[in-house]
Amino acid sequence: MKTTADQQLVKRMNRSVLLRLLRAQPGLSRARLAGESGLTKSTVSLLVRELIDEGWLSEAGATVADGLGRPSTPLQINVGVRALMGVEIAVETVRLVCMSLQGEVLHSDTHALTDGSPAGVCALVARMAAAAHERLKQLGLRLSSIGVCVPGAVDDCTGVVRFAPNLGWRNVSLLPALEKAFAAVGLPGVTVQLQNDADAAVLGEYEFAAAVGQEGEDPLIFVNCDVGVGAGVVLNDRLFTGGQGMAGEIGHTILELDGPLCSCGRRGCAEAFFGSRVLEREGADTRRAAAFFGVLLQNLWVTFNPRAIVLGGKACTDHRGFVQTAFECVKRHADGAGMPAPDLRTARYGELAPAVGAAALALHEYLRPLQPDATARRAQAARAAQVSASA
Repeated sequence: MKTTADQQLVKRMNRSVLLRLLRAQPGLSRARLAGESGLTKSTVSLLVRELIDEGWLSEAGATVADGLGRPSTPLQINVGVRALMGVEIAVETVRLVCMSLQGEVLHSDTHALTDGSPAGVCALVARMAAAAHERLKQLGLRLSSIGVCVPGAVDDCTGVVRFAPNLGWRNVSLLPALEKAFAAVGLPGVTVQLQNDADAAVLGEYEFAAAVGQEGEDPLIFVNCDVGVGAGVVLNDRLFTGGQGMAGEIGHTILELDGPLCSCGRRGCAEAFFGSRVLEREGADTRRAAAFFGVLLQNLWVTFNPRAIVLGGKACTDHRGFVQTAFECVKRHADGAGMPAPDLRTARYGELAPAVGAAALALHEYLRPLQPDATARRAQAARAAQVSASA
């Protein structure tokens, strides 16, 4: 049994190597893939045939000569068969996108969130997803996965939202409820995944960097500054979520003892200084808010030493001067330390960044098979709970 499992893991790893090579270098032939990957030509030919049959890859129409003058067929990621769906459940809105495997936005939709209860949210998300699925079918595309993100701490082993103060949620078993809602509207039984919004957004920036001709920066931090404030971190080619999914909850780090009251009930949290609702108040001191924001970004920089920090969310899209002042603050800290600041920029996909990242969740796991996938992690968690209950 273990031998079979090991063989399947090796196969998944080899498939992921080929896919990642072709995402970075479209047009490689089977022979070039063998040379770049170190796999045998027979192994590459077998895996390429499987990936073509499953709609992951396609062949170019014309052959080209390889380095020895022999004809070879260029290969590329097939953007005409599979599509990914991502949903952001924000505090006031729900955003949905459908993405190609290479990072093109194929469809997007936004609805106001009028019923913030888990049942109301699931019903709205399911209706939006069903309509988007019909759109994909019209385009001749197959839905491969659905990713959903929320503004709170998520246990990705169980699909439970542990803490989402701006939604008023604690210990909400959201993933099973979403799967049930999707089934009720007739969506296909595809993989459904749940993640924090900033964690999702950083994956969108990382996995779809090739869409703008770049490599994914690593380490990479995405700061989502909306009603709440959170950070997503890619570290060593993996999404870093912490022991209980709480990594990146920077909106509830304390910046000032006995400061303004936060939605979590404590005082002096980052969110209470520069969450989007704070900045929208009449007479808000945006320069002071930006100074606190700059301090938080500086702390992230010295903690993780990222290659880039990306900013997104309503506070950043609606208040460009606020963002620029925060960036200048980080650069002053860097100059004072005699060190180069990280690359500082805003999100490539703008307000769609978390939804785009949610779409990238399954792709991220598929391309990194050494990490158990979401289904396997939930099964492991369920078995552990059964053992604990019977002890």
